[in-house]
Amino acid sequence: MQRPGGRSARVRTAVHQAVVELLQEGLDVSIAEVAERSGVHQATIYRRWGTIAGLINDVVIEVLRQSPVPDTGTLRGDLDAYAVQMARDLAGPFGKLFLRAALVGSENAEDQIYLLERGIQVQGMLDRHENAPTLIELMEIVQAPIYFHALVFNAPLGPEQAKSLVDRLLSLREP
Repeated sequence: MQRPGGRSARVRTAVHQAVVELLQEGLDVSIAEVAERSGVHQATIYRRWGTIAGLINDVVIEVLRQSPVPDTGTLRGDLDAYAVQMARDLAGPFGKLFLRAALVGSENAEDQIYLLERGIQVQGMLDRHENAPTLIELMEIVQAPIYFHALVFNAPLGPEQAKSLVDRLLSLREP
């Protein structure tokens, strides 16, 4: 059982901060670099995360946890905000990590639970509104193109392009 705060939390915070800084500086992220930057011994990092992939997955999940599902009061507002935030996330310093996480997934049960919880949160966003698209429709018409564009063209969509995908999605619901 982990305590909130304490040494474990300080280590996690220092290591995560080091990963974020290295990414923002465009530097390679390796256990050795993270250890040097964070002041945490490599053995501690290996013991806690096992691999650089495990560490990066942990950072990605933490960043995603800090991004709430929109609640603007309208279906269009929620979908626009969700699509724009997704496009911004992919354009930011974690963009390649989000792509990697989406493509590779994680074997860590905690990460899988979080992603399931996130799906439930997004479903809750849709459930707040009448005549909302299904989660699958949202994934196929909005999420997939945003990820595909960033992956294949290496150029994430801008806010207006992300909103145009929402327009396409909502047009399916018009009588």
